[in-house]
Amino acid sequence: MPRRRSPSSSSSTAPRNRTPQPVRVRRRTFGDFVKAFLAFMALLALLVGVPFALAVTAGWPFPETFEPMEWLKQDISVGTFLSILTFVVWLAWAQFTACVLVEMKAALSGVGVPGRVPGAGPSQLLARQLVAAVLLVGATAASFTPGLSQLGQSLDGNQRPTVAAAQQTPGLFAQQQEQASGAAAALAEQASHAEAAASTGARQQGDTKFYRIQPPEGRHHDSLWEISERHLGDGRRYKEIFELNKDRTQPDGSKLSEASLIRPGWIMEMPGDARGGELVEMPDEAPELSPEARQQIRDYDRTGDHAQGGGGGAAEVSVPEQRPAPAPAPDEAGGQEHAAPARETSTFGLPEALLAAPLLAAGLLGALGHRRRQALWQSAFAGIGGRRGMEPPTPTGDAQDVQDALLVGADPEGVRLLDRSLRGLAASLAAESRPLPTVYAAWLTKGDLHLQLAQPSGKPPAPWQLGQDETLWMLAKDDAGRYEDADTAAPFPGLVSLGTMDDSRLLLNLEAVPGIVSLSGSEADRAAVFASVAAELATNGWSDRMTITLVGFGEDLTPLAPSRLRHLDGIEALIETMEAETRQRRGALGAAGHDSVLTGRTGPAQHTRWAPHLVLLAAEPSAEDAVTLAELAADASRLGIGYLVGTGDGELPGAAWEMEITGEGKLLAPLLGLELDAQLLPAAQQRAVVELFVDADPERGPDGPGDTPPFLVDVSEQGRPAVYARLVGPYEIIGLDTPDGERSALLHEALALLLLHREGVHPRVLSSALWPRGVTDDVREALIERLRTWLGTDPDGTPRLGADATGRLTLAKSVVSDLDVLRSLYHEATQGRGVDSRAVRGRLLTDALVLVRGPLLADRPEGRYRWLGHEIVDAQLPLLVADTGLALSEFHMEKDRAEKAIEALNAALRTASSDERLWNELLRATHALGDPARLTALAADLLDRSGARGLPPRTEALLDELLPTWRDDAALAG
Repeated sequence: MPRRRSPSSSSSTAPRNRTPQPVRVRRRTFGDFVKAFLAFMALLALLVGVPFALAVTAGWPFPETFEPMEWLKQDISVGTFLSILTFVVWLAWAQFTACVLVEMKAALSGVGVPGRVPGAGPSQLLARQLVAAVLLVGATAASFTPGLSQLGQSLDGNQRPTVAAAQQTPGLFAQQQEQASGAAAALAEQASHAEAAASTGARQQGDTKFYRIQPPEGRHHDSLWEISERHLGDGRRYKEIFELNKDRTQPDGSKLSEASLIRPGWIMEMPGDARGGELVEMPDEAPELSPEARQQIRDYDRTGDHAQGGGGGAAEVSVPEQRPAPAPAPDEAGGQEHAAPARETSTFGLPEALLAAPLLAAGLLGALGHRRRQALWQSAFAGIGGRRGMEPPTPTGDAQDVQDALLVGADPEGVRLLDRSLRGLAASLAAESRPLPTVYAAWLTKGDLHLQLAQPSGKPPAPWQLGQDETLWMLAKDDAGRYEDADTAAPFPGLVSLGTMDDSRLLLNLEAVPGIVSLSGSEADRAAVFASVAAELATNGWSDRMTITLVGFGEDLTPLAPSRLRHLDGIEALIETMEAETRQRRGALGAAGHDSVLTGRTGPAQHTRWAPHLVLLAAEPSAEDAVTLAELAADASRLGIGYLVGTGDGELPGAAWEMEITGEGKLLAPLLGLELDAQLLPAAQQRAVVELFVDADPERGPDGPGDTPPFLVDVSEQGRPAVYARLVGPYEIIGLDTPDGERSALLHEALALLLLHREGVHPRVLSSALWPRGVTDDVREALIERLRTWLGTDPDGTPRLGADATGRLTLAKSVVSDLDVLRSLYHEATQGRGVDSRAVRGRLLTDALVLVRGPLLADRPEGRYRWLGHEIVDAQLPLLVADTGLALSEFHMEKDRAEKAIEALNAALRTASSDERLWNELLRATHALGDPARLTALAADLLDRSGARGLPPRTEALLDELLPTWRDDAALAG
């Protein structure tokens, strides 16, 4: 499938040379030799004459003796000032000499742009011009030195060379490290050239310009610098010509591999804005050329990137071809289940931004569940009074809508497949001793995964396949299911969702883009993109570890992932931080002997230094800061550092990818041929997401909400329910007839979901739980109506399935579960009537423990109730049972009834077998019996259960206290 191009990039608007002129060779003039001679004399005078004159008139700058104290005691005279001035002149000469050596080395080697000599701005400029003039008549260095006509320009202007390498491949990383400082400055010029190329249009077949390398005349050899100077107006743009022709087969069978090594008769494809009579635009319309030459140009044209479907030029992203969607399968309710994204058309007011971001929603939902479990366990084992973690606060308002949108929009299975597929690929490549390819982006298309490579990397390991060209690796959804969890580092943790095109979702690998990714647009629109990127990077499931630095926004986002997200106050702090980290990473890579983070991220060399660092800068940098960032980003892709920078007008030096977010939610990248429906996290949803995480923070302390259950049941004889569902253990329903077989499973699952959420369930949450792949509105409404009919009405005619003011489905108080009763009994025993009456407390706790028949929904069918993975009730129930057992044990131990206490603890352990508190209380109760043999047997059972992990420290300390010989007994048993 051909690449998609925007209209602006599909045609050339540059004037075409309709009458090509004969190729002419530029010869050296007498003036060139005069300039070279004068430059040589100037260099001779500055390098030799100045130090000779200084040595004769003022002497050497170094004193004969080193006596600092004596110097300080001397009087300050005219001679002192002259000595200081002489020393300064010597320093200036030494600095200029260093500049000449640096420029001479760069010119003769033909490698990159010369490095900067610290503090030598004008001196280095003068040295460069003189060296250029001296070598102007030579063959080797002439292609890399600017002309004397640029002498009047500033140093900064001269150190903004052409174009960064479009693709950074592992084989070039060593050379790129040497060129890092020069290439960094080159990126400052790249943005203007990219814009010029966009305005003049991209190449089209039959409208491409070519140049034939001319044979030498005298000592003069044609060079890419001179070709660029004549036809592009700037010799520093020679790299653009080099990138267009690198590694392409020439008429003599050889290939261009170094910019300084070109041969007569070779053909050079030229950038679209090239001008001049020596160019050949259309071979068929160039009568001056021989038929053989025209045929050679036509053959060479076929080897370009437009013919190969990938490769050179700028980093590009191809839209993968899509396979036909599988036919929908009928669901168990008689409706039609559809493959994603064919979901309900109605939104019921839920935030569309999160409904359309399945990977982001899954990450946020998983992180929120983890945070709530942390709060739950921390409150349980810290013994906090009030147990705020037992019942997480029920969100309201925007936070409730956002939570529902996360439940509806999340695609945890997609995240799992993406993670396993990438790790499986890394493991397979490592097994074959092959390096990881450089991946610019990934596409998710109807479950299939496509990786966009920076360059062809051979045949992928099975079950991966080559896509529509050699730069696309494809893994079908069915094949991805064959992967299991792999014990390897995440290979591409910098992937983040940007948006969708048709049915394909694009994930950009921020750490692999060769340079800065710029984002223009209004401040509010940019903020929504930045927030989405930050939230997904902080919570995604396909990254092990990373640092995400936020500048200019997102200080309130840090609760999402305090270990990943870091907020800096300004660009100055960012530059200082990144300069230090860039130096550290370069040194670490060099010391480890790796070309890039990709070769050091997987395999035996795994180390935390290979984790990515992604910088999200929403504040627009100044011109000076932008150049500094471009320098830092020039070598960033091989170091595992990525930059996403916001700009108001789209002009940003060093931007490898330029994107724009529009007010209509479109993310545009014209030079890449992309127009995406952007993934956004608007300000209102961002605040609501943060609220959910802040409310679940385990560090909030006891001032948070208490552990009062959201629904209290009347536990007296008068409170007998009309419908009673037993969820703790095997699922049973009392008070209702069993529905028809084909609909029974769906109705039971729907009722269980409603019973576990007495605050109400959004209709879309209900349907997404029952049909994760999506279902039509009429199927959902039909199920709700059947559920309402099945539950019936109360004696006063009120339906037992109703809806609140927001449209969420709610159950009447006459529909109760045993989990509701268990929560109510424990609450009444510990915070209600049982507080003042010992007898009431014992009865309530005993009744509560009798309800426990096993884990939640113990006999649920395989493949159903997958929504329980988003809940924390599976963690709440064991803790509630353990608390009940501990409270009843304490009740019996107050009267020295150790056997009764042991009976209560054993009953609780059947459901909460991993709760350390129950085992410790069981040890104390058994010790109270005064039977050492029984205590020894219990200790041995504990040791056997602990396995290789060993006993927890608290349990070991307790055994040391109650049974000092337990270690000896364990050694004898072992």
